[in-house]
Order: sequence, then C-alpha cells, then structure tokens
Amino acid sequence: MAVEFRVLGEVEVRVDGRRLELGPARQRCVLAALACEAPHMVTVDQLLDRVWGERPPQRARETLYSYLSRLRRALQPAATATATGTDGGAGITRRDGGYELTVVPSAVDLHRFRCLDAEARTAAQAGREDEAARLFEEALALWRGEMCPGMDSAWFTAQRETAQLERIGAVLDLNDVQLRRGRHAELLSTVPALADSHPLDERLAGQLMLALYRGGRPADALQHYQLLRSRLADELGIDPGPPLQELYQGILVSDPRLAAPPGDTAPPGDTAPKAPAAPATPQPRQLPAPPPLFTGRGGELARLDKLLAPHGKPADSGVLIAAICGTGGVGKTWLALRWAHDQQELFPGGQLYADLRGFAPSGEPADPHTVLRGFLEALGADPAALPTGPQAQAALYRSLTADRRVLVVLDNARDSDQVLSLLPGSPSCTVLITSRHQLPGLTASHGVGRLTLDTLDATEARDLLVRRIGADRLAAEPDAATELLRHCAGLPLAVSVLAARVTTNPVLTLAGLTAELRDTATRLDALETGEASADVRAVFASSYLALDPDSAQVFRRLAQAPAADIALPAAAGLTALPPARLRTLLRRLQAHHLVQEHRPGRFSCHDLLRSYALELARTEGPAGEADAALTRVLDHYAHTAYAADLLLLPHRDRLGPAPTADGAQPEQLATHEAAMEWFTREHSVLTATVEHAVRTGHDAQAWRLARALSTFLARRGRWADVTAVHTTALAAAVRLGDTAARAESHRTLAWACTETGRYAEAHEQLTHALALSEADGDVRSAAHTHLAAGWLYEREEDRAAALRHDQRAVDLFTSLDDLPGRARALNAVAWDHTRLGDHAAAVRHGRRALAIQRELNDERGQAATWDTLGCAHHQLGDHTAAVDCYEHSLGLNRALGHRYNEAETLVHLSRTHRATGATEAAALALREALAIHLDINAPAREVDEVRALLRELDGPAE
Repeated sequence: MAVEFRVLGEVEVRVDGRRLELGPARQRCVLAALACEAPHMVTVDQLLDRVWGERPPQRARETLYSYLSRLRRALQPAATATATGTDGGAGITRRDGGYELTVVPSAVDLHRFRCLDAEARTAAQAGREDEAARLFEEALALWRGEMCPGMDSAWFTAQRETAQLERIGAVLDLNDVQLRRGRHAELLSTVPALADSHPLDERLAGQLMLALYRGGRPADALQHYQLLRSRLADELGIDPGPPLQELYQGILVSDPRLAAPPGDTAPPGDTAPKAPAAPATPQPRQLPAPPPLFTGRGGELARLDKLLAPHGKPADSGVLIAAICGTGGVGKTWLALRWAHDQQELFPGGQLYADLRGFAPSGEPADPHTVLRGFLEALGADPAALPTGPQAQAALYRSLTADRRVLVVLDNARDSDQVLSLLPGSPSCTVLITSRHQLPGLTASHGVGRLTLDTLDATEARDLLVRRIGADRLAAEPDAATELLRHCAGLPLAVSVLAARVTTNPVLTLAGLTAELRDTATRLDALETGEASADVRAVFASSYLALDPDSAQVFRRLAQAPAADIALPAAAGLTALPPARLRTLLRRLQAHHLVQEHRPGRFSCHDLLRSYALELARTEGPAGEADAALTRVLDHYAHTAYAADLLLLPHRDRLGPAPTADGAQPEQLATHEAAMEWFTREHSVLTATVEHAVRTGHDAQAWRLARALSTFLARRGRWADVTAVHTTALAAAVRLGDTAARAESHRTLAWACTETGRYAEAHEQLTHALALSEADGDVRSAAHTHLAAGWLYEREEDRAAALRHDQRAVDLFTSLDDLPGRARALNAVAWDHTRLGDHAAAVRHGRRALAIQRELNDERGQAATWDTLGCAHHQLGDHTAAVDCYEHSLGLNRALGHRYNEAETLVHLSRTHRATGATEAAALALREALAIHLDINAPAREVDEVRALLRELDGPAE
C-alpha cells in the first residue's frame, strides 16, 4: 500500500488511494503543521503557535495532546503502509520536547513538489527540455487548490504565501520550457487566465506575448503589451523593463529570432477536420478550485470511484459517464469537484469543465454549441479556423479527445439534450454530470451510472456548520444550533447560507437566527443572502420554473399534504386527478428532484421545498386552490378511515353521513385484512393529519378521523397516540358544539388513562362524559360510559363498583335493544363475577354474551368473551376447557390483529399451563406475550409483570 500526506489543497491522508478520516479542522491543522516539517521534530510550543496563533484556548496543551492521540489512531492504517516511492510506514512519534511525523519527505506532497521542482530546474539548465517539462508538470499536478485552506495562524499564512510563490515560479519556468519546445499553443489555453490574475508580472506577460505571436496573433500580443504598460504606469509609475521592451520591438518587426524552434510534430494519422494548431497537444486544467469546506460524503465518493473506475473496463466499452442528481442546494457541484480534484492524476490528458446553467437562478441555460467551441479552443484548436457547423465541431471535438485520458465535468445540466453534443467518443474519456434532472434519456441511450444525492445526515450537517462558523461558536449555543440544523433538514445550501449570515453579522446569534426559522410562513426569508446563488428560495424557484403547468400545479397542491409523506391514492384525492395521470406528473416532479418516491407508492419532499411550495400555493395558484386541495385530502383520510374502522369493528355505533368534497376519492377497502394493512401503513400520517386538520380549521374531519383511529391504535397498544389524537379531537368537538362527540372523546381518553394506570385522570374524564350524556339524554352514550367506568373500577380492584356499572350498562343497552352493546356488557359482568369468585355465574353470563356475539358474527366481542370464559373455567379447575377457551380467543385476536389482547390472553393461558405442570408451554406463552408487549411499547407495569412470571418459572426474560 502507498501512503500520501497532502497539504497542497485540503489537508488529507490517503492510504492506497483511500482517504483517512482525520477529524475536525484544528486536529487536521496539527497534522498539517507536522507534515510541513516532516520528518523533523516540531516542539509543543511551536505546535501551539502554528495551530492557534496568538489566541490559544484555555487548556490548549491538553487539547493538543488529545488531537495528537486521535491522530495517531486515525493514522494507524498508514503505520504499515509504504510511502510513495520508498519503503516504510508513517506515524506520529514523540520526541524530547516535541513531536515529528515519521515519514519520508517524498510522501508529503509539499516536499515532493519542491524536490521535483528542483530536479526540473536542473534538467532545464542542462538542456534536457522534455525531462524538465515532465518534471514540472508532475510537480504542479500535486496542487489541488490553496495550501491548507482555512488554517489562518500567522505561521500557516507565511507558509502558504511562500509555497504559492514557489508554485508560480514553477509555472513560469514550465512556460519557458514549453516555449523553447515550441509548445506555444498549449500556453494559449492556460496563460491568459494566469496573466489576468497577475496583471503586473512582466515575465508572465512576455510569455503570453510570445505565445500569441507564435500562434499567429501578433496584434493581440502588442495589445497585451500596451495594456501592461498602462497598468504599470498607473499603479507603479514605471515602464516595462528592457526584456519586455525588446520583445515588443521584436514583434513589431517580426524578428525571426522569435519564431518557434524547429522540430514540432503533429499527432499522426488524424484525418478528421482540424483547425491549424501547434503540433503539441494542450492539457487543459479547467476545474474550478475544490470546495474548501467539503464535509462528509465518504460513501458517495466511494460510489463515484466505483462508477467511474477506468481500471478493468472492457476495451470495447463506451465512454464512462456518471450523473450526480439531486434537488437544488444538496451539494452536487461540491461532490463533483471534490471527486474530480481527488482523481485528476487519472486524467493526464486534462480536465474540461463547463457550468451549463441548466437551473441558474437568473439567465438562460448555456448554449451547448458555445460550450463546445470553448472546449475546442482549450484543446488547442485555432478559433479562427474552427468548422462552422455544429456536427463538424462535434466531430473535431471527438477527434481531439480520441485516445486521451480526459475528464469532462458538465455541471448543472438542464436535460439530456444539453449534454449530448458535449460527450467525447473515446472510451479513454470520462464524463461527470450534475443535474437536478434525472436525465432518463441519457441513461437509456448511454448507460449512465446515476448517483442520487440525498441531504446530509445529522452528523455531517453539524460538521459542516462547525467548519463554517467554528466549534466555539457552536458550543456557546448548543440548543439553538441543534434547532437550526433541524430546520435546515440536512440541505447543505441552507446550512451554508445561515453560516454566512452568522459570520458576516457579528451581532446575529444562533438563537436569533433560529427564531427566524420557526415560522414556516417566513422560513425561507431567513435563508437568503441577497445573492441569487446563495438564496434557497431562488434555487428552488429555478427548478420550479422549469416545470410544465400541470406538473407545477401538482407540486403546489402536494404542499397541502398534512403529513411528511403521502400515498398515491391520497395524492389522487388531494390533486383531484386520476391515478394514472397523477403518476405521470409525479414522475416528472421526481425527474426534477422536487418530489421523491421514498418507498413504493409513497411520496415526499424536503421540508424546505415544502415551505416553498406552500408559498406558491398561497401566491400563484388560482384562488381557493390550496383550500380545496386540503379539504379533499382531509375528506379522503376521514372517509377511508371511517370505512376501515367499520371493517375492524363492524358492530361499532355508526355515525351519520358526512359530505365528501368533489374529487376526494376515498379508498375502497373490502376486507378486515385490507383495513388493518391500510391503518398499518397510514397510522402515523393519520395522527399527524388530526393535528393538521385542527390547525387549519377543519374540526369536523379532525374529530371523525380521531374516532376512526381509536380501534386500530388500541389493538396496537398505542395509548400515547390515542391520548394525543383525542385531546386534539376533544378541543375540536368543543368548538363544534357537538355534545355527543365531546362525550365520546372524554370516554376514549378515559380508556387510554385506564390502560396506562392514570386512574384519577380516567375518573375525571368519565365524569365529564357521563354528565354530557345525561344532560343530552343520550342513553347509548351513557351505557358506553358506564361500561368504561366498570373497566376502570376493575383495574382499581373495586369489583363491586365494577359490577354495578357493568350491570347498569347491560340494562341500558337492553332498553335500547342494542345487541352488540348488551353482549359486551354481559361479558364485562361475567368478568366481574370471576373476579368476585362466583365462577359459575361468570360462565352463565359469558355464554349469554357469546351466544349473541356468534349470532352477530362479532369476532372482536367473541375474542374477549372466550378469554373471560377461559379465566372462569380455570378458576373452576376445568383446565382443559380453559385452554380451549384461550385458544379460541388467541385465534380470533391474531386474526383481528389485536396484539394487546393477544398478549393479555397469552398471560392467562400461561397460568393455566403452569397449573397443569406444563411449565415449558407456560414459559413459551409468557415469552410470546413479552415480545408483543415490547413491540407495542406496553406500559412498564405489564412488562414487569410478565418478566416476574418468567423468573418464577426460571425462564430467561428476553
């Protein structure tokens, strides 16, 4: 394995090409300080100064030692590796008074650069121009950006300035070598930009003038001289030096000594149309600087390595193409540039880059033919002799890239058509594309490998914020930082915008910024900086404006979804569209990464995108569009849930009909199993919908939906959810002035309180429910309330009171000729008799209840009554009959999905098995009950009870 220490760019260590995780910025700073001096020792005081400068924190030495310890662990893979070009590993060694990075200098890119630079100068002085050019190019290829970016101590600043001067010196020396070799055409693709960034450098100006002259552009060379002369006079008050003046005079008179040296050779055998150009092949280096604060994305970089690995590729395969797709602001360009810079040594033929502006916040997308002409010039074609037709230019492009290892980065592509003419034809080339569009056409025609980029996870988002604003700032307001990151939802652009606001406004606190983010109506206002490229709303708008009208309307309407995601049938109700048409439009939104199908048939979008869509719904859609969409989706959920609840509990009291908004499209569920599956998929959405309905003034749908949820939630033992939705539903019923609804919500809340041991609260709720029922003359509601009171007193072990309320319920249900209610109440009376010790009476009442429930085919009621009869027979000593009753109850509860009651019956069954000496069967039943309790998060007292019973049997609690 090979180990490389890199400081000429972002600080990193690679072992056999794999990047090691080096920890936070200050920790990497320690390693950089050691690497720059390797293999010499750096004292502790020097390290403190280099890492923190004049403002070290408290306990700086302890922090430094902690960093060194972590770095040693991080560098463990390098300990047995082979440094580039040598033998031996690498690590941090403690010396008297300091530390050293024990590694050969050639393993550190800075030292290797200096060594190669010295060797190149020696070769140039000896007249070995080809060798000199190769060594200079190898040295300069080590640079990946600014040296140690972000490390701002005085020592690092001085080191950076020195290294940058050395880099420029190597570039200028290489330019001289290339001019002596007749490679002036190559310089014309790189030197103009360099001259612009160093406008007063006379040596560089002379190199550009000579290259222009030799390239047949003497007028441009003379114009550049005059520009430099004017700048020198204005800024320094001097004239160009004698060498440059002599060059100027030579160009004026076409001095033959300025002609290119003989011996130029053109690539043989290329018969494609070509512009006259210098024989040498330029190697463009067009990549923008690497992202200075790139964070995380290790898995995505590895995925790109796999997609674009040139090794082992079949010889007849096409050009390697990968596309990074994702929503605006998710970091596609950062990832592409990070990978491209990391892998640029794989592309000695050069790197081409173009921002295609496919979704630019302002302006039109780039014309691919304009981009192509720029690529041709970068590859050495003479602009004056380019073919005029697009097809001929594309053919020339393919010719110039043939058999060359060139990387082409096409950033921010709008669609497949925009990139097709920019694809090289040679398998030796690699293309990396970024786009908010999924580019399905390109995938189909060229077999593009696609990487869909998701948002940052919580750790990566926090690391990005730390790198932006500093760990100290984050530590000073940890709670505000956590909330701020939650509102950003992992979107790198959002984190970066907020960090920019904090760092550019010294009085702005994280708490103040977080307060701005809390209001969803104005959240996006906090995420703008005044510049379109750093404005989350503007970035989203550029994606939205690319949509057709129908897709745009669906995007606006989907914002009305009351929960984090939505299934296709509910979305059809929300949008009032046929499912087939809706799926087509959703595919278009997916292609633009404005919606994602995160599970089959379920759709969601990023929280900030949803905030943007809500803005659009308020401002762009037709009047009333948003309210109508919300009403439809609430009706969809409320009516589907009501029908599903009746499938679970067919004998439940039915509500009067409720209107359904046009286009709501409730789902048609036919079986008990289908209803359970629907509730299982949707229950988290439905609980959120109850809250959303109340917030938006839809109290009737909120209460109906909460009522329809109760049966399923109870069967799953989700008492906290029952409490939450009926607390909300009760407030809605109060606003509606619906006494019956209020009484039922009070009663359901009492049920949840009883099951979770909050008996005082349960009594209070039932008192309210009974008072409302009696005041309203609602006998059926009063009967249900007495039945609930009987269960509460039973749990409190006041058996006489329980029997009194349950018998009252029997009488009231009988007066109403309500057979399902009467059967339920008879079963409760049977249970009361069992608890009071009158087991024969319990069997009589239980059989009466069971007879009614069988006649009604009330499976839910039968399951409860079989359990009661099992307990009565157990107490009578008829264990065979008890086991038979329990098995009947278990079969029904399992078919009904009533897991809470299933666990309860398993506990009862275990007692009967234990009484007959069947301890293994008893333990098995208890383990099944415990697994269910843990799965449904049952109350702790019930879990503890089962565990205690298991311990009594000497069976291990799982």
